[in-house]
Amino acid sequence: MQLSKLKRNSIIFINVIIFTLVYSLVGGISEEKVLADVNSDNEIVSFLENIFTIRNKAILSQDLESLESIYATDTKFGQWAYEYEQRKVKYINNWAEKQGVNFTDIIPKLVIRKSKVRDDKGYFNILCNTEYKYVYKDQPDKVNSSRIGTYHSLQLTKKDGEWIITKEWYTDPFADSLSLEDIKADAIKEYINSEQPRDLSNISDRRKKALEYAEKYCGAATCEEYGYKYNKQYRNFNPQGGDCANFASQILHEGGQFKKNSTWNYSKGSASGPWVNADKFTYYMLNSGRASVIAHGNYEKVYKASYKLLPGDFVAYEKKGDITHISVVTGADSKGYSLVTCHNTDRNNVPWDLGWSDKKIKFWIIRVNY
Repeated sequence: MQLSKLKRNSIIFINVIIFTLVYSLVGGISEEKVLADVNSDNEIVSFLENIFTIRNKAILSQDLESLESIYATDTKFGQWAYEYEQRKVKYINNWAEKQGVNFTDIIPKLVIRKSKVRDDKGYFNILCNTEYKYVYKDQPDKVNSSRIGTYHSLQLTKKDGEWIITKEWYTDPFADSLSLEDIKADAIKEYINSEQPRDLSNISDRRKKALEYAEKYCGAATCEEYGYKYNKQYRNFNPQGGDCANFASQILHEGGQFKKNSTWNYSKGSASGPWVNADKFTYYMLNSGRASVIAHGNYEKVYKASYKLLPGDFVAYEKKGDITHISVVTGADSKGYSLVTCHNTDRNNVPWDLGWSDKKIKFWIIRVNY
């Protein structure tokens, strides 16, 4: 009897937790030892790098056959992992069509944080910093660049002399939006492509400082010079459900120079609700007068208004009546399309709706009053 989608997803979630816990116990090796051990086995390192290269090439070429070759599709978890990557390839290309862009290159950089290899099995904890390059079709010489950072728990098994993926878990930036159904892509694309670059050089110093802080501390999505790390002066709330509002609060306080108060506050690892919760953060900013709504609604309703966003403003993402995510605006691309930076799935100057353009998601386009 075929499992319902809900039951199947529940089983996936439970097994992911089990796999992650097992990996934490089995793969708990210090980083220095890990790097030494892994780098001594060039076969494994080369394959790990090849995995991400193949997956990125599949996005560019939509070659799903080459993608399938790296998964153990004769196993339940291997098949599910492959099916997910299939959907991701289709979503990213659908988004590119809506946007009127071509992705020209997708460049992964791997940091192997933990590993354990025994005979025909390998367990890995990997940070992947991926640069996505794209151009608008009528501007082939103007390359736009975004970075997305992901954290992977990966299990490989050697079969018939080849390493293949048998299990994988990672916080994926596209998990909330793997379809662009019923969206008026042609009209949207026409509007986006009619826009011009925006000069953001005259923004206030407080906005500039907010932008600088965001790009320095966006974790796995930062440039290599910043070490792919969060600000160690603040607690990482990802294990408690998410760090996006905490990071947005840091950006506004440390960069934008908004003062803490009894309602919006962080001290010694403890945070108030409006500091760390996306929903409470948004309503605090609006009710306190520190921010105001530019637009609210589904993508088709708000995308034109998104061009009013400036670095230091933010976008809130609403699912089923609850605001679940916050991204801070940090720039605009060659067509003036707003770019955002955030934590959870770490993003750095990524188009504000990429990974969120599902018809069920509503957006809050928010002006911060500096």
